[in-house]
Amino acid sequence: MTRRNTGRAAAAAVALATAVGLAAPGAAAAEGAAAAAGGRANPLEGIWRTEGYGMVIAVSGGRLTTYDVTAHSCVPGWITGTQSGAPGPDGTTRYAVENLGLTLTPKGRDRAVEREEGGVGSKTVTRLNALPPSCAQPAPNDPLAVFDRFWENFEEHYPFFAAKGIDWHAVRDEKRPTITPTTTADQLQTVLVDMLRPLGDAHTGLVRVVDGRLEDVFEGQRPGSTTPTKELIARARQASEAQLTGPEQLFAGGRLGAGRLPGGLGYLRVSSFNDLTDGDFQSQVDELDRVLDAALAGPRRPTGLVVDVRLNGGGSDALALHVAARLTDRPYVAYRKVARNDPADPTKFTRPDPVTVRPSAGARFNGPVALLTSSISASAAETFTQAMMGRSPRVLRVGENTQGVFSDILVKTLSPDFLVVLPNEKYLRRDGGTFDGPGIPPNVHTSVFTPDELAALRDSALSTARRMLTEDARGGRDGQDGQDGQGDQDTQDTQGDQGDQSAEDQQR
Repeated sequence: MTRRNTGRAAAAAVALATAVGLAAPGAAAAEGAAAAAGGRANPLEGIWRTEGYGMVIAVSGGRLTTYDVTAHSCVPGWITGTQSGAPGPDGTTRYAVENLGLTLTPKGRDRAVEREEGGVGSKTVTRLNALPPSCAQPAPNDPLAVFDRFWENFEEHYPFFAAKGIDWHAVRDEKRPTITPTTTADQLQTVLVDMLRPLGDAHTGLVRVVDGRLEDVFEGQRPGSTTPTKELIARARQASEAQLTGPEQLFAGGRLGAGRLPGGLGYLRVSSFNDLTDGDFQSQVDELDRVLDAALAGPRRPTGLVVDVRLNGGGSDALALHVAARLTDRPYVAYRKVARNDPADPTKFTRPDPVTVRPSAGARFNGPVALLTSSISASAAETFTQAMMGRSPRVLRVGENTQGVFSDILVKTLSPDFLVVLPNEKYLRRDGGTFDGPGIPPNVHTSVFTPDELAALRDSALSTARRMLTEDARGGRDGQDGQDGQGDQDTQDTQGDQGDQSAEDQQR
């Protein structure tokens, strides 16, 4: 029920929600009551509550609806789905949500497992006898009620207050007295944004509904990170392509690309794990396979591969793992997911859910790989980077720290006027820590998308990766066998284009 997006793509996630429809409170409550009273010929009929995530799910008559629930509030959620096809032999039932879907699998009478297309891992849901009382009546939408709903969603789900040194209770005590019955929507928006900005979190955002349209009024970002403007993206693409031996093959409307570099190296650019096609999830998998086949298959298999996710703002974790599966010959655990699971205790999380990379049946490449990252690399680009850290032979990371946001996002309805976006999960390293906040550091720091580099159409990170892969092919670099510790901070600085480029690079 959550989909991976960066703050910059949050409005797109909410656009899907609006297209599906936000149920009116009365209608939603009626559906929930019908689900609770159902005869349960279908073992999934009834009311369910997720472990963590603050959601109640009502299943009735082939329809699935959701509620966003806090300790003192309940509003209709943004997800509604319609049963798609007959249940499987184990009772697994798919519910279509626009061109995506989710499945529920019964595990006995009072427990089920929910999974989402495009996501990884699963959620446990348990049966309730009835809707929570707060869901049976319309929620108040006066300014103070909306403020409290906003604050409470973060209080119950946000995992990183301590790490960011923010006293959320003190923030409430400061801001709540400024809200009155006459507070306008514009004034309320200003207060909410003022509360979000200090988090510096690209998985937080505020969306406003204006005249039936969605406006992304705030998108979080780690301080000091690069904003991917259209001009920057165009210049960065030109700089990278200048080092290719021929034109880049483009896929997915330019979001994906494959090419060749001097010395027999391959180049794979994945600038998004989202919206690769206008179709369903399988069509996106198929498009991703097209670029992977172009980069990896055929008689001219590369001697080494550069994978470039520097312009990738996120998307689907499952698509990210699909790429990792083409770059390994053995299964391994990429990371473990946990979600906050106690509204009153920010230290309590769900049981860790291991996510595994399994070798693909398609053409695979198990040779030397260099991965290019930047502060634009966010969300699924980061979970991909974390997954690649478990690969053997070891992957060389070149560039700069990723953005530092990993969780799937929660899109929570606040009122008919506002929706908020926030994270509630951690993606654990083997040592139990996370890379949330500062992001995943590279092994080799280089210049990335600086004004001087873009003006000169230079790409130090790509040049460095080429040089190091070539040295590795000649046996000049040690340590490629064996896994990255997923907690190592052993990075080194390089002068990038200031001395490490070949004469050929200087001429390009």
